[in-house]
Amino acid sequence: MALEPFRVVGTLAEILDDAAHGRFPPPDGGTTVVPQENRRDAGVIAFTAHSVVFTDEDPQWVRATLAAVECDDLAATMNARFLAALLDRTGRTTDTIDLLTVAGPLPGEPPLELREIADPDHPRVRRALGRRDDVRVWAADGGVLILGRGVAGRWETAIEVDEDVRHRGLGRDLARAARHLVPDGQPVWSQQATGNARSVRAFQAAGFRPVGAEALMLAPARR
Repeated sequence: MALEPFRVVGTLAEILDDAAHGRFPPPDGGTTVVPQENRRDAGVIAFTAHSVVFTDEDPQWVRATLAAVECDDLAATMNARFLAALLDRTGRTTDTIDLLTVAGPLPGEPPLELREIADPDHPRVRRALGRRDDVRVWAADGGVLILGRGVAGRWETAIEVDEDVRHRGLGRDLARAARHLVPDGQPVWSQQATGNARSVRAFQAAGFRPVGAEALMLAPARR
């Protein structure tokens, strides 16, 4: 594949803030490599015809590894061989490639009855704390809403809906509630597994717009 120059333009937090406000990297087929914002989070975000790799690994290693991938240039950063090489080099784990979406805040209280869960031993709280900081969790009848600071300090939300109450709009209502609950007028981000069509539909119905694809790689737990 052709070798594209690597660009380092701003921090990951700045790139994400720009994307949340509709300002994206140039669709030039290039790849930007930036350092991780913290030990926990490394990975790849693919915008339209431009990717961002956030890792503390040597950018020259990233460059050489991408150049060796035999695929379309625009697909290299999300190619399974590159992602596997990055996982092997860093000793990290991943789940899937997600659709990355974002929405602006909404004023006032959410039009949905929610009960905040403050118990740190609650399974949803424990799981969220492994991937986010400043985590808060709310329960609704038939669902759960999680809000916390994730990659590069961005506010992220996730939802769960019980199987027996699906197809009633609860997922959409929970996702929309996150836009009311996000602090300080900040945008709120969410990732949906690309195969989870129900989740994708719920978040888009709640006003979340797609901005790219993300492969998040998590550090092994400390012992």
